[in-house]
Amino acid sequence: MARPNKDVAALLQEYAELVRITGTDAFRARAYEKAARAIGGHHTDVSTLDVERLREIPGVGRSIAEKVATYLVTGTMPEVERAREQIPDGVRRLMAIPTLGPRKALILYEALGISSVSALREAIEGERLQDLRGFGPRTEQNILHGIDVLQSAGGRVGLAQAAETAEAVVVALSALDGCDQCTWAGSLRRMRETVGDLDILVAARRSSPFMDALTRLPNVAETLAHGAKKSSVRTTDGLQIDLRVVPPGSWGAALIYFTGSRAHNIRIRERAVRQKLKLSEYGLFDARTGRKVAARTEEDVYWRLGLPWIPPTLREDRGEVAAALLGDLPGLVTDADIRGDLHTHTDLTDGLASLEEMAAAAARRGLEYYAVTDHAPDLVMQRMTDEKMLAQRDAVRELDRRHRGMRLLHGTELNIGPDGGVDWPGDFLAGFDVCVASVHSHFRQSRDALTRRLIRACENPHVHIIGHPTTRILGKRGPIDADLDAVFAAAARTGTILEVNSHPNRLDLDDENILRARRHGVRFAIDTDAHSTPDLAYHRFGVGTAQRGWLTADEVVNTWPLPRLLRHLEGTR
Repeated sequence: MARPNKDVAALLQEYAELVRITGTDAFRARAYEKAARAIGGHHTDVSTLDVERLREIPGVGRSIAEKVATYLVTGTMPEVERAREQIPDGVRRLMAIPTLGPRKALILYEALGISSVSALREAIEGERLQDLRGFGPRTEQNILHGIDVLQSAGGRVGLAQAAETAEAVVVALSALDGCDQCTWAGSLRRMRETVGDLDILVAARRSSPFMDALTRLPNVAETLAHGAKKSSVRTTDGLQIDLRVVPPGSWGAALIYFTGSRAHNIRIRERAVRQKLKLSEYGLFDARTGRKVAARTEEDVYWRLGLPWIPPTLREDRGEVAAALLGDLPGLVTDADIRGDLHTHTDLTDGLASLEEMAAAAARRGLEYYAVTDHAPDLVMQRMTDEKMLAQRDAVRELDRRHRGMRLLHGTELNIGPDGGVDWPGDFLAGFDVCVASVHSHFRQSRDALTRRLIRACENPHVHIIGHPTTRILGKRGPIDADLDAVFAAAARTGTILEVNSHPNRLDLDDENILRARRHGVRFAIDTDAHSTPDLAYHRFGVGTAQRGWLTADEVVNTWPLPRLLRHLEGTR
C-alpha cells in the first residue's frame, strides 16, 4: 500500500543510522541519508526505474542506485542485512528516542545492557547513568524529555501514512461487486494529527466478500479478527485496520457512529434521548415503537435531531452542537479555497527539486500563486549567500514571465535568532515578496526569552509570516515553552500571519492553538513547507487541521486573490 519510494527511503535511512551507530564512516552515513531523502521525495515511482534512471535522481550515485535496483528485484539489500546483524535490536530501539544519538545508544547497551525505552527510564531514575562519561544531569533530563515525547505518540501513526493506507484500502474494496459505498471513518476522517486504528466502512448487502478481501490486501501482516460484521488486520508497518460492513440503508447512521468522536456521539445521543429517540450505528429509531426514522445519510440523521450537518473535523464536543443549534457553525476553509502556497523550498538549500520542477508541479496543482522561500544564511549548513539569493530572484522573475496562469513570488525563510533578530538587514529584506521567519535552534531557552524572541520577530516590519510557530515535530520534538497568547496578541497587533504548517510531521500550529490564536484576531497561512514536488499535496492535511481550529476561508490569507494578499503583505511593512 505504501509507495515503493517510501519503502526504499526507509531502508536507506535505516542503513545510514546503522552506519552511524558504529561511527566508522560518517561520510557514507550522510550519503545514504541524502539518498533516502531524495528517493522519498522523488515524483516518479522508483520501481519503474533502472539503474541509469535511478542515478538521475540528485544525491543517488551508482553504488546506491545498484543497491536500490537489487532491492526492488529481490526484496533485500545485503548491506543492510549485514549491518543489522552487527547492531543489536535494542540499540536501534533506543535510537527512536529524540535527542539520543546512535553513539550514546550503543554505550548504554554495551555498558549497562539497556535495550528498551522502559529500561532506560528505570536506569535514569535509579541513577545508574551517573558513572558513564558524557551522561551528566542535563543529558539525562534531555533523554527523559525525549522518552516523554516518544511515548506521547502512543503507537499512533501520522496522517500521511494513515491516509495513504486508507486510500488504497478504499480503492480495493470499492472495486468489489456489491459495494454500495466505501470510505474511511474514525480519527482520520476527523483529521486528527495522529491515528491509532484505521476505521473503514462499507455499505453492502453481503459482508463476506469484503471481509475476505481485507485479509488478502498487500502489506497485511496478520489477521486479528474475521467476522460477519467486523474484521481487523495489522499491516506490515504496524497499523491496525478495522473493517465494518453495514446495510446500505444504515450508511448515514453508521458513518456518524464510526466517525466519532466518542464525546460528540454521546452529545447527540443525549439529544436523541430527550426527543424520545434512540441512535445507534444502524439508525435513528423511535424509542417507543422501534420504527426507524432516519439512517440513510448523515444529513438525514442530523436533520431529524434538529441539527444541520456538522463537518467531521468539528466533531470533538468543543461547542459544535451548541453552535449548530444557534446557526453559528463556521463556513470552514476547504482544499478548493487554497489559491497559493507561501512557504516552499528548492534544491538551492535543503529541497530536493529545482526551482523549475517545483514551479511546474505547483502549476499542475492549479495554484494561482506560488512562493519560493529558501533558507537564509543564518542556517550555516545551507550555505546561502546574498549572491545566490539574488541570482535565484532573477531566475524566479524570468520564470514568472514564462508562466501563464500562476504568479511566482520570491521569498525566503529567515531564521529567528536567540534574540529575535533575523538573517538579513531591512534594506535587503525589502526586495522579497514574502518573508517567512521561523525558529530553528535554541529550543530550550527560558519561557520569557522564547516569548520575547517570537514577539520581536512579529514586530519586524519585514517579517510577514511566522513559520511552524511552536517548532514541534510529532513524535520527535515537543513544542517550545513560550507564552503563546502573548505571541498571538503581538501577531494580531502587527498584522503578522501565523502559519498552519501542513507537513504531516508538524501540523503546526495545531488545532487547539489555532482556536486560541483565532480569538486574538490573527490571520493564518496554510502552507506546505514543501521540500519536494510530492510534498505539495500536503495542503489537505493543513486544511484539515485548520478546519479543526474552526477557520474560515477569509481568515486564511492564501485563499485570498493575489491583489488582496499583496496589499496585506505590503501593509505590514
